[in-house]
Amino acid sequence: MGLKFTVLSSGSTGNATLVANGEVTLMIDAGFSCRRIDELLGERGVTGAELNGILITHEHSDHIKGLGAVARKYNLPVYANTETWKAMEKSVGQIPEENRCLLGTGETRDFGSLRVESFAISHDAAEPVGYSFYDGKEKLSVCTDLGYASDKVKAAIADSDVLVLEANHDVEMLRMGRYPWNIKRRILGDMGHLSNEATGELMSELMNGRLKRTYLAHLSREHNIPDLARMAVRSSMEDRGCFYKDSEFQLRDTYYDRPTPWDTVADL
Repeated sequence: MGLKFTVLSSGSTGNATLVANGEVTLMIDAGFSCRRIDELLGERGVTGAELNGILITHEHSDHIKGLGAVARKYNLPVYANTETWKAMEKSVGQIPEENRCLLGTGETRDFGSLRVESFAISHDAAEPVGYSFYDGKEKLSVCTDLGYASDKVKAAIADSDVLVLEANHDVEMLRMGRYPWNIKRRILGDMGHLSNEATGELMSELMNGRLKRTYLAHLSREHNIPDLARMAVRSSMEDRGCFYKDSEFQLRDTYYDRPTPWDTVADL
């Protein structure tokens, strides 16, 4: 069957993504109420009982809001690194010891035929990570909530067939917006979020003929819009000499209020 995925929802109000390969189905983050997660899963023909586990990127509420309730309801194992477990301890409530699983930063683990690799990112959380998923030669990487892309991040997501990558804000919209300056400074900093232009710069370094689609994720509802994000990322790529045809590569949207269609990584 190969890798397939759907971004259930993405943005400052909540985040969750499904990755499956016919044998294993994992959810990345659980940033909504249990009821809302059930609704989003249902929109893609999945129930919580079909999940094999939940991977956590970091402890911010838009990534773990419903984690405890979903894990308890469906008796699911939860995977996170040591510092993330410590940071989210009070937020997730009681999770049985056998379901509190450690997945260290930089660790690779096999879930049946689905291989998962964790890698460190730069964000103002205890020990934030992104994930790459492998099924045979197919590779999907999910990387949001990062202030900048380090060389280690670039190496971790290099040679992906498909990316789910943050394009959080338009810098001028953010600067002119209503947020207090200390919040703006946090978002713009090296432990904040990627701007559209920064995402385009990163994309221009990753284009090697293998990457076919990038889903622009975690867009700010205050300081970005999908059309602007796509246009700005593409313009930033072209400014750096990276031109492409839609038949060769596509930028795609994610949504704060609904899932993306299922996408098969090998469907190039």
